[in-house]
Amino acid sequence: MPIITNIKDLKSIHERRVPRMFYDYCESGSWTEQTFRDNTNDFAHIRLRQRVAVNMSGRSTASKMIEQDVAMPVALAPVGLTGMQHADGEIKSAQAAERFGVPFTLSTMSINSIEDVANSTTAPFWFQLYTMKDEDFINRLIERAKAASCSALVITLDLQILGQRHKDLKNGLSAPPKLTPTTIANLVTKWGWGLEMLTAKRREFGNIVGHVKGVSDMSQLGAWTNEQFDPSLDWNKISKLIEKWDGKVILKGILDAEDAKMALKVGADAIIISNHGGRQLDGALSSIRAMPAILDAVGDQIEVHMDGGIRSGQDVLKALAMGAKGTYIGRAYIYGLGAMGQAGVTKALELIHTELDTSMALCGETNVINLGKHNILVPEDFVGRWQS
Repeated sequence: MPIITNIKDLKSIHERRVPRMFYDYCESGSWTEQTFRDNTNDFAHIRLRQRVAVNMSGRSTASKMIEQDVAMPVALAPVGLTGMQHADGEIKSAQAAERFGVPFTLSTMSINSIEDVANSTTAPFWFQLYTMKDEDFINRLIERAKAASCSALVITLDLQILGQRHKDLKNGLSAPPKLTPTTIANLVTKWGWGLEMLTAKRREFGNIVGHVKGVSDMSQLGAWTNEQFDPSLDWNKISKLIEKWDGKVILKGILDAEDAKMALKVGADAIIISNHGGRQLDGALSSIRAMPAILDAVGDQIEVHMDGGIRSGQDVLKALAMGAKGTYIGRAYIYGLGAMGQAGVTKALELIHTELDTSMALCGETNVINLGKHNILVPEDFVGRWQS
């Protein structure tokens, strides 16, 4: 086993071990992938302020996200098809998150179902909801999440229509996957992954197959999914979903100050500044660049989280110092899952925690809740100078 010192090391193992179509599903953005690249690259423009002769003993990264205690303000983001990166991927990721003390968010488009994850964990997890045209299905999905004692509903707002991801089209990623000669040749080389998948609890979308009329297996799923995302989603529908849930609600996909104000108006408990990992509107701002304007608009009136581009503990530190109360990792933990299963997810969390803790100390802080703009140096033109 190679020595693993950073998230990039896990990514390299993930790429070698997982079939190309699933690796590319994780490691891709829409169209030119400009926003996908900016999400990570823009963190490099922010510098840290080193402080010395500060008592660094007794450090703590403990915090809260939507009033829930967390070992560090980092949650596992919802990622579709996680169970195809590694057998029982959602279960293993949730178990790793629970043991580490951070939230896990289950995607609507997961392989393992809500019930699978609930039966394999003891800590409440969060459930991410895609709004779809089939209201009966959505209502039952919400009730299933309530029955599983999910402690928050994360409603994704930025997937009313699907952004084009060239790699997925070229790889034949669909439901079920299209087995081209190239795909078959690649799958043959991933025998370790294949042997593990033979033991998987599921290899289909567990929240959907068997729960939707006319969708009893994977062969029927593609056509249903393609016509189900709801282009008519508006703030009125979001308000009704919040009312139905009657619990903690986080709205994911906010990238504009005006939308942040609307999220506050409809009564969300938190928002996630997010561009869907650069997988929807290519050419949009990175999440970290969008943050200042959103914070200026809503301030402390609503809890502001962010995802997109976080690959290290220093990225987490920078986001928190900019004003976020919580952060999310998606690709960073998927690299670990694909590389080493549950142990890899734990390793990803450990790497991020160690780097956050060490960097925080070298910035002169002993408690993560005290991080602020005094810990960073942000270029004057960081948010961009755009014509009105």
